[in-house]
Amino acid sequence: MSDKTYNALVLCTGNSARSILGEALLNKLGNGRLNAYSAGSQPKGVPNPGAIRLLKRKGFDISFARSKSWDEFAQPDAPKLDFVFTVCDNAAGETCPIWPGAPVTGHWGIPDPADVTDPVEAVDEAFELAYKRLEKRIKAFFDLKYENMSIAELREAFRAIGAMTD
Repeated sequence: MSDKTYNALVLCTGNSARSILGEALLNKLGNGRLNAYSAGSQPKGVPNPGAIRLLKRKGFDISFARSKSWDEFAQPDAPKLDFVFTVCDNAAGETCPIWPGAPVTGHWGIPDPADVTDPVEAVDEAFELAYKRLEKRIKAFFDLKYENMSIAELREAFRAIGAMTD
């Protein structure tokens, strides 16, 4: 196994819900193999309260959570990205910046839990479901021997992970 620490970016339009959850899960489940970040094409400016509640319930330190533009990661001094994952269909269809390092991309679409706004119990259920779906995909990602895979193999594996059902 490689001693390299990889960098991944999780994208969504608003960077307030799914991408924040994905960043948290990738960092936790990666056990130091990977540094994860999240961003959005049109960031909301603050994380969704439902995402923050869920992460707190799960015992995450939420100090990392902020809604930011994907432009931060297209700068010359940004971390060199190895992987970029979109988690919403809008972001997958947008024209992305040119990422330093030419990362391998994948689309892991998850329904937006932020679409549920009331009552709070329904919001929390929607975020729990999004979390479980992301967790399943991220665990499948870490089951890969991605350090030894070709770009074509990675793309195919990412496609298969994105097609996973509940």
